[in-house]
Amino acid sequence: MVIDKPESLPDLPVRARDAHKGDFGSVLVVGGSRGMIGAPALAANAALRAGAGLVRVAVPEIVQLAVAGLCPCATSIPLKCTDEGDLSAKAAGQVISAARQCDVLATGCGMGVSTGAREVIAAIIQQDKPVVLDADGLNNLVKITNWEQIRQCPLVLTPHPGEFSRLTDTTVKQIQSNRQESAISAAKRWGEANPDLPLVVVLKGAGTIVTDGHRVFTNPTGNPGMATGGSGDVLTGIISAFIGQGVGLYESACLGVYIHGLAGDIAIEEKGEIALIASDLIDFLPAALARFSERD
Repeated sequence: MVIDKPESLPDLPVRARDAHKGDFGSVLVVGGSRGMIGAPALAANAALRAGAGLVRVAVPEIVQLAVAGLCPCATSIPLKCTDEGDLSAKAAGQVISAARQCDVLATGCGMGVSTGAREVIAAIIQQDKPVVLDADGLNNLVKITNWEQIRQCPLVLTPHPGEFSRLTDTTVKQIQSNRQESAISAAKRWGEANPDLPLVVVLKGAGTIVTDGHRVFTNPTGNPGMATGGSGDVLTGIISAFIGQGVGLYESACLGVYIHGLAGDIAIEEKGEIALIASDLIDFLPAALARFSERD
């Protein structure tokens, strides 16, 4: 299936009447730090709202209870951390152990940039489960030499223009002047080291671009009200949930950005653009999923 327009998007996964939670994927959210407890919670709650059967949140032990209180339908894992609340390099082994019990990892939300976080990201991209990498996961990735060569996982990268600028060592102005070509070129370059492992770039912004270097989708949904902190964390959770339910990597990214934007478009009908916050996107996901399912 070549997705180049909304009507080409795949249908949502169908649920059998005798299904159980293990049938709809297990998402492991890895992130968080002192002062950034909302980010992994938003990703976890979004993954659950988007249909994930099970979600586990792995965060620094110093903030575990606070994060767990924000996402009561998920379970949580305390990770080794410094006194300042940053991930310790020792957390890498804990994450890899937890990854063996999940179907997909949603990584980077609120993680912070540190030596320990960089070690965790390096370990994550060298395991074989699909990974959705966002926010500080990307900022730590930039600091890993030859990450393209050591990658062993199917990977979705979800940068905004600033993060994409750091990943590609180009200016935001250059990127924004030709968003589609910038995204396609990067996806091809990053993917060629391991061509058998899918790599998808989601260049966020007005008209989010999704590409695997060969196919490209420009998202038509969304609005300026979504330009608010935490919106990207919600997208990470949604894409991860679809991957966990068995939708292909590229297809999950396309479907995720479309549903995410549609939730935002429905939300502003009630909230307006100025008042919209990221958690509203989660609240309006049920309506977005229902409207998408009813399309012809």
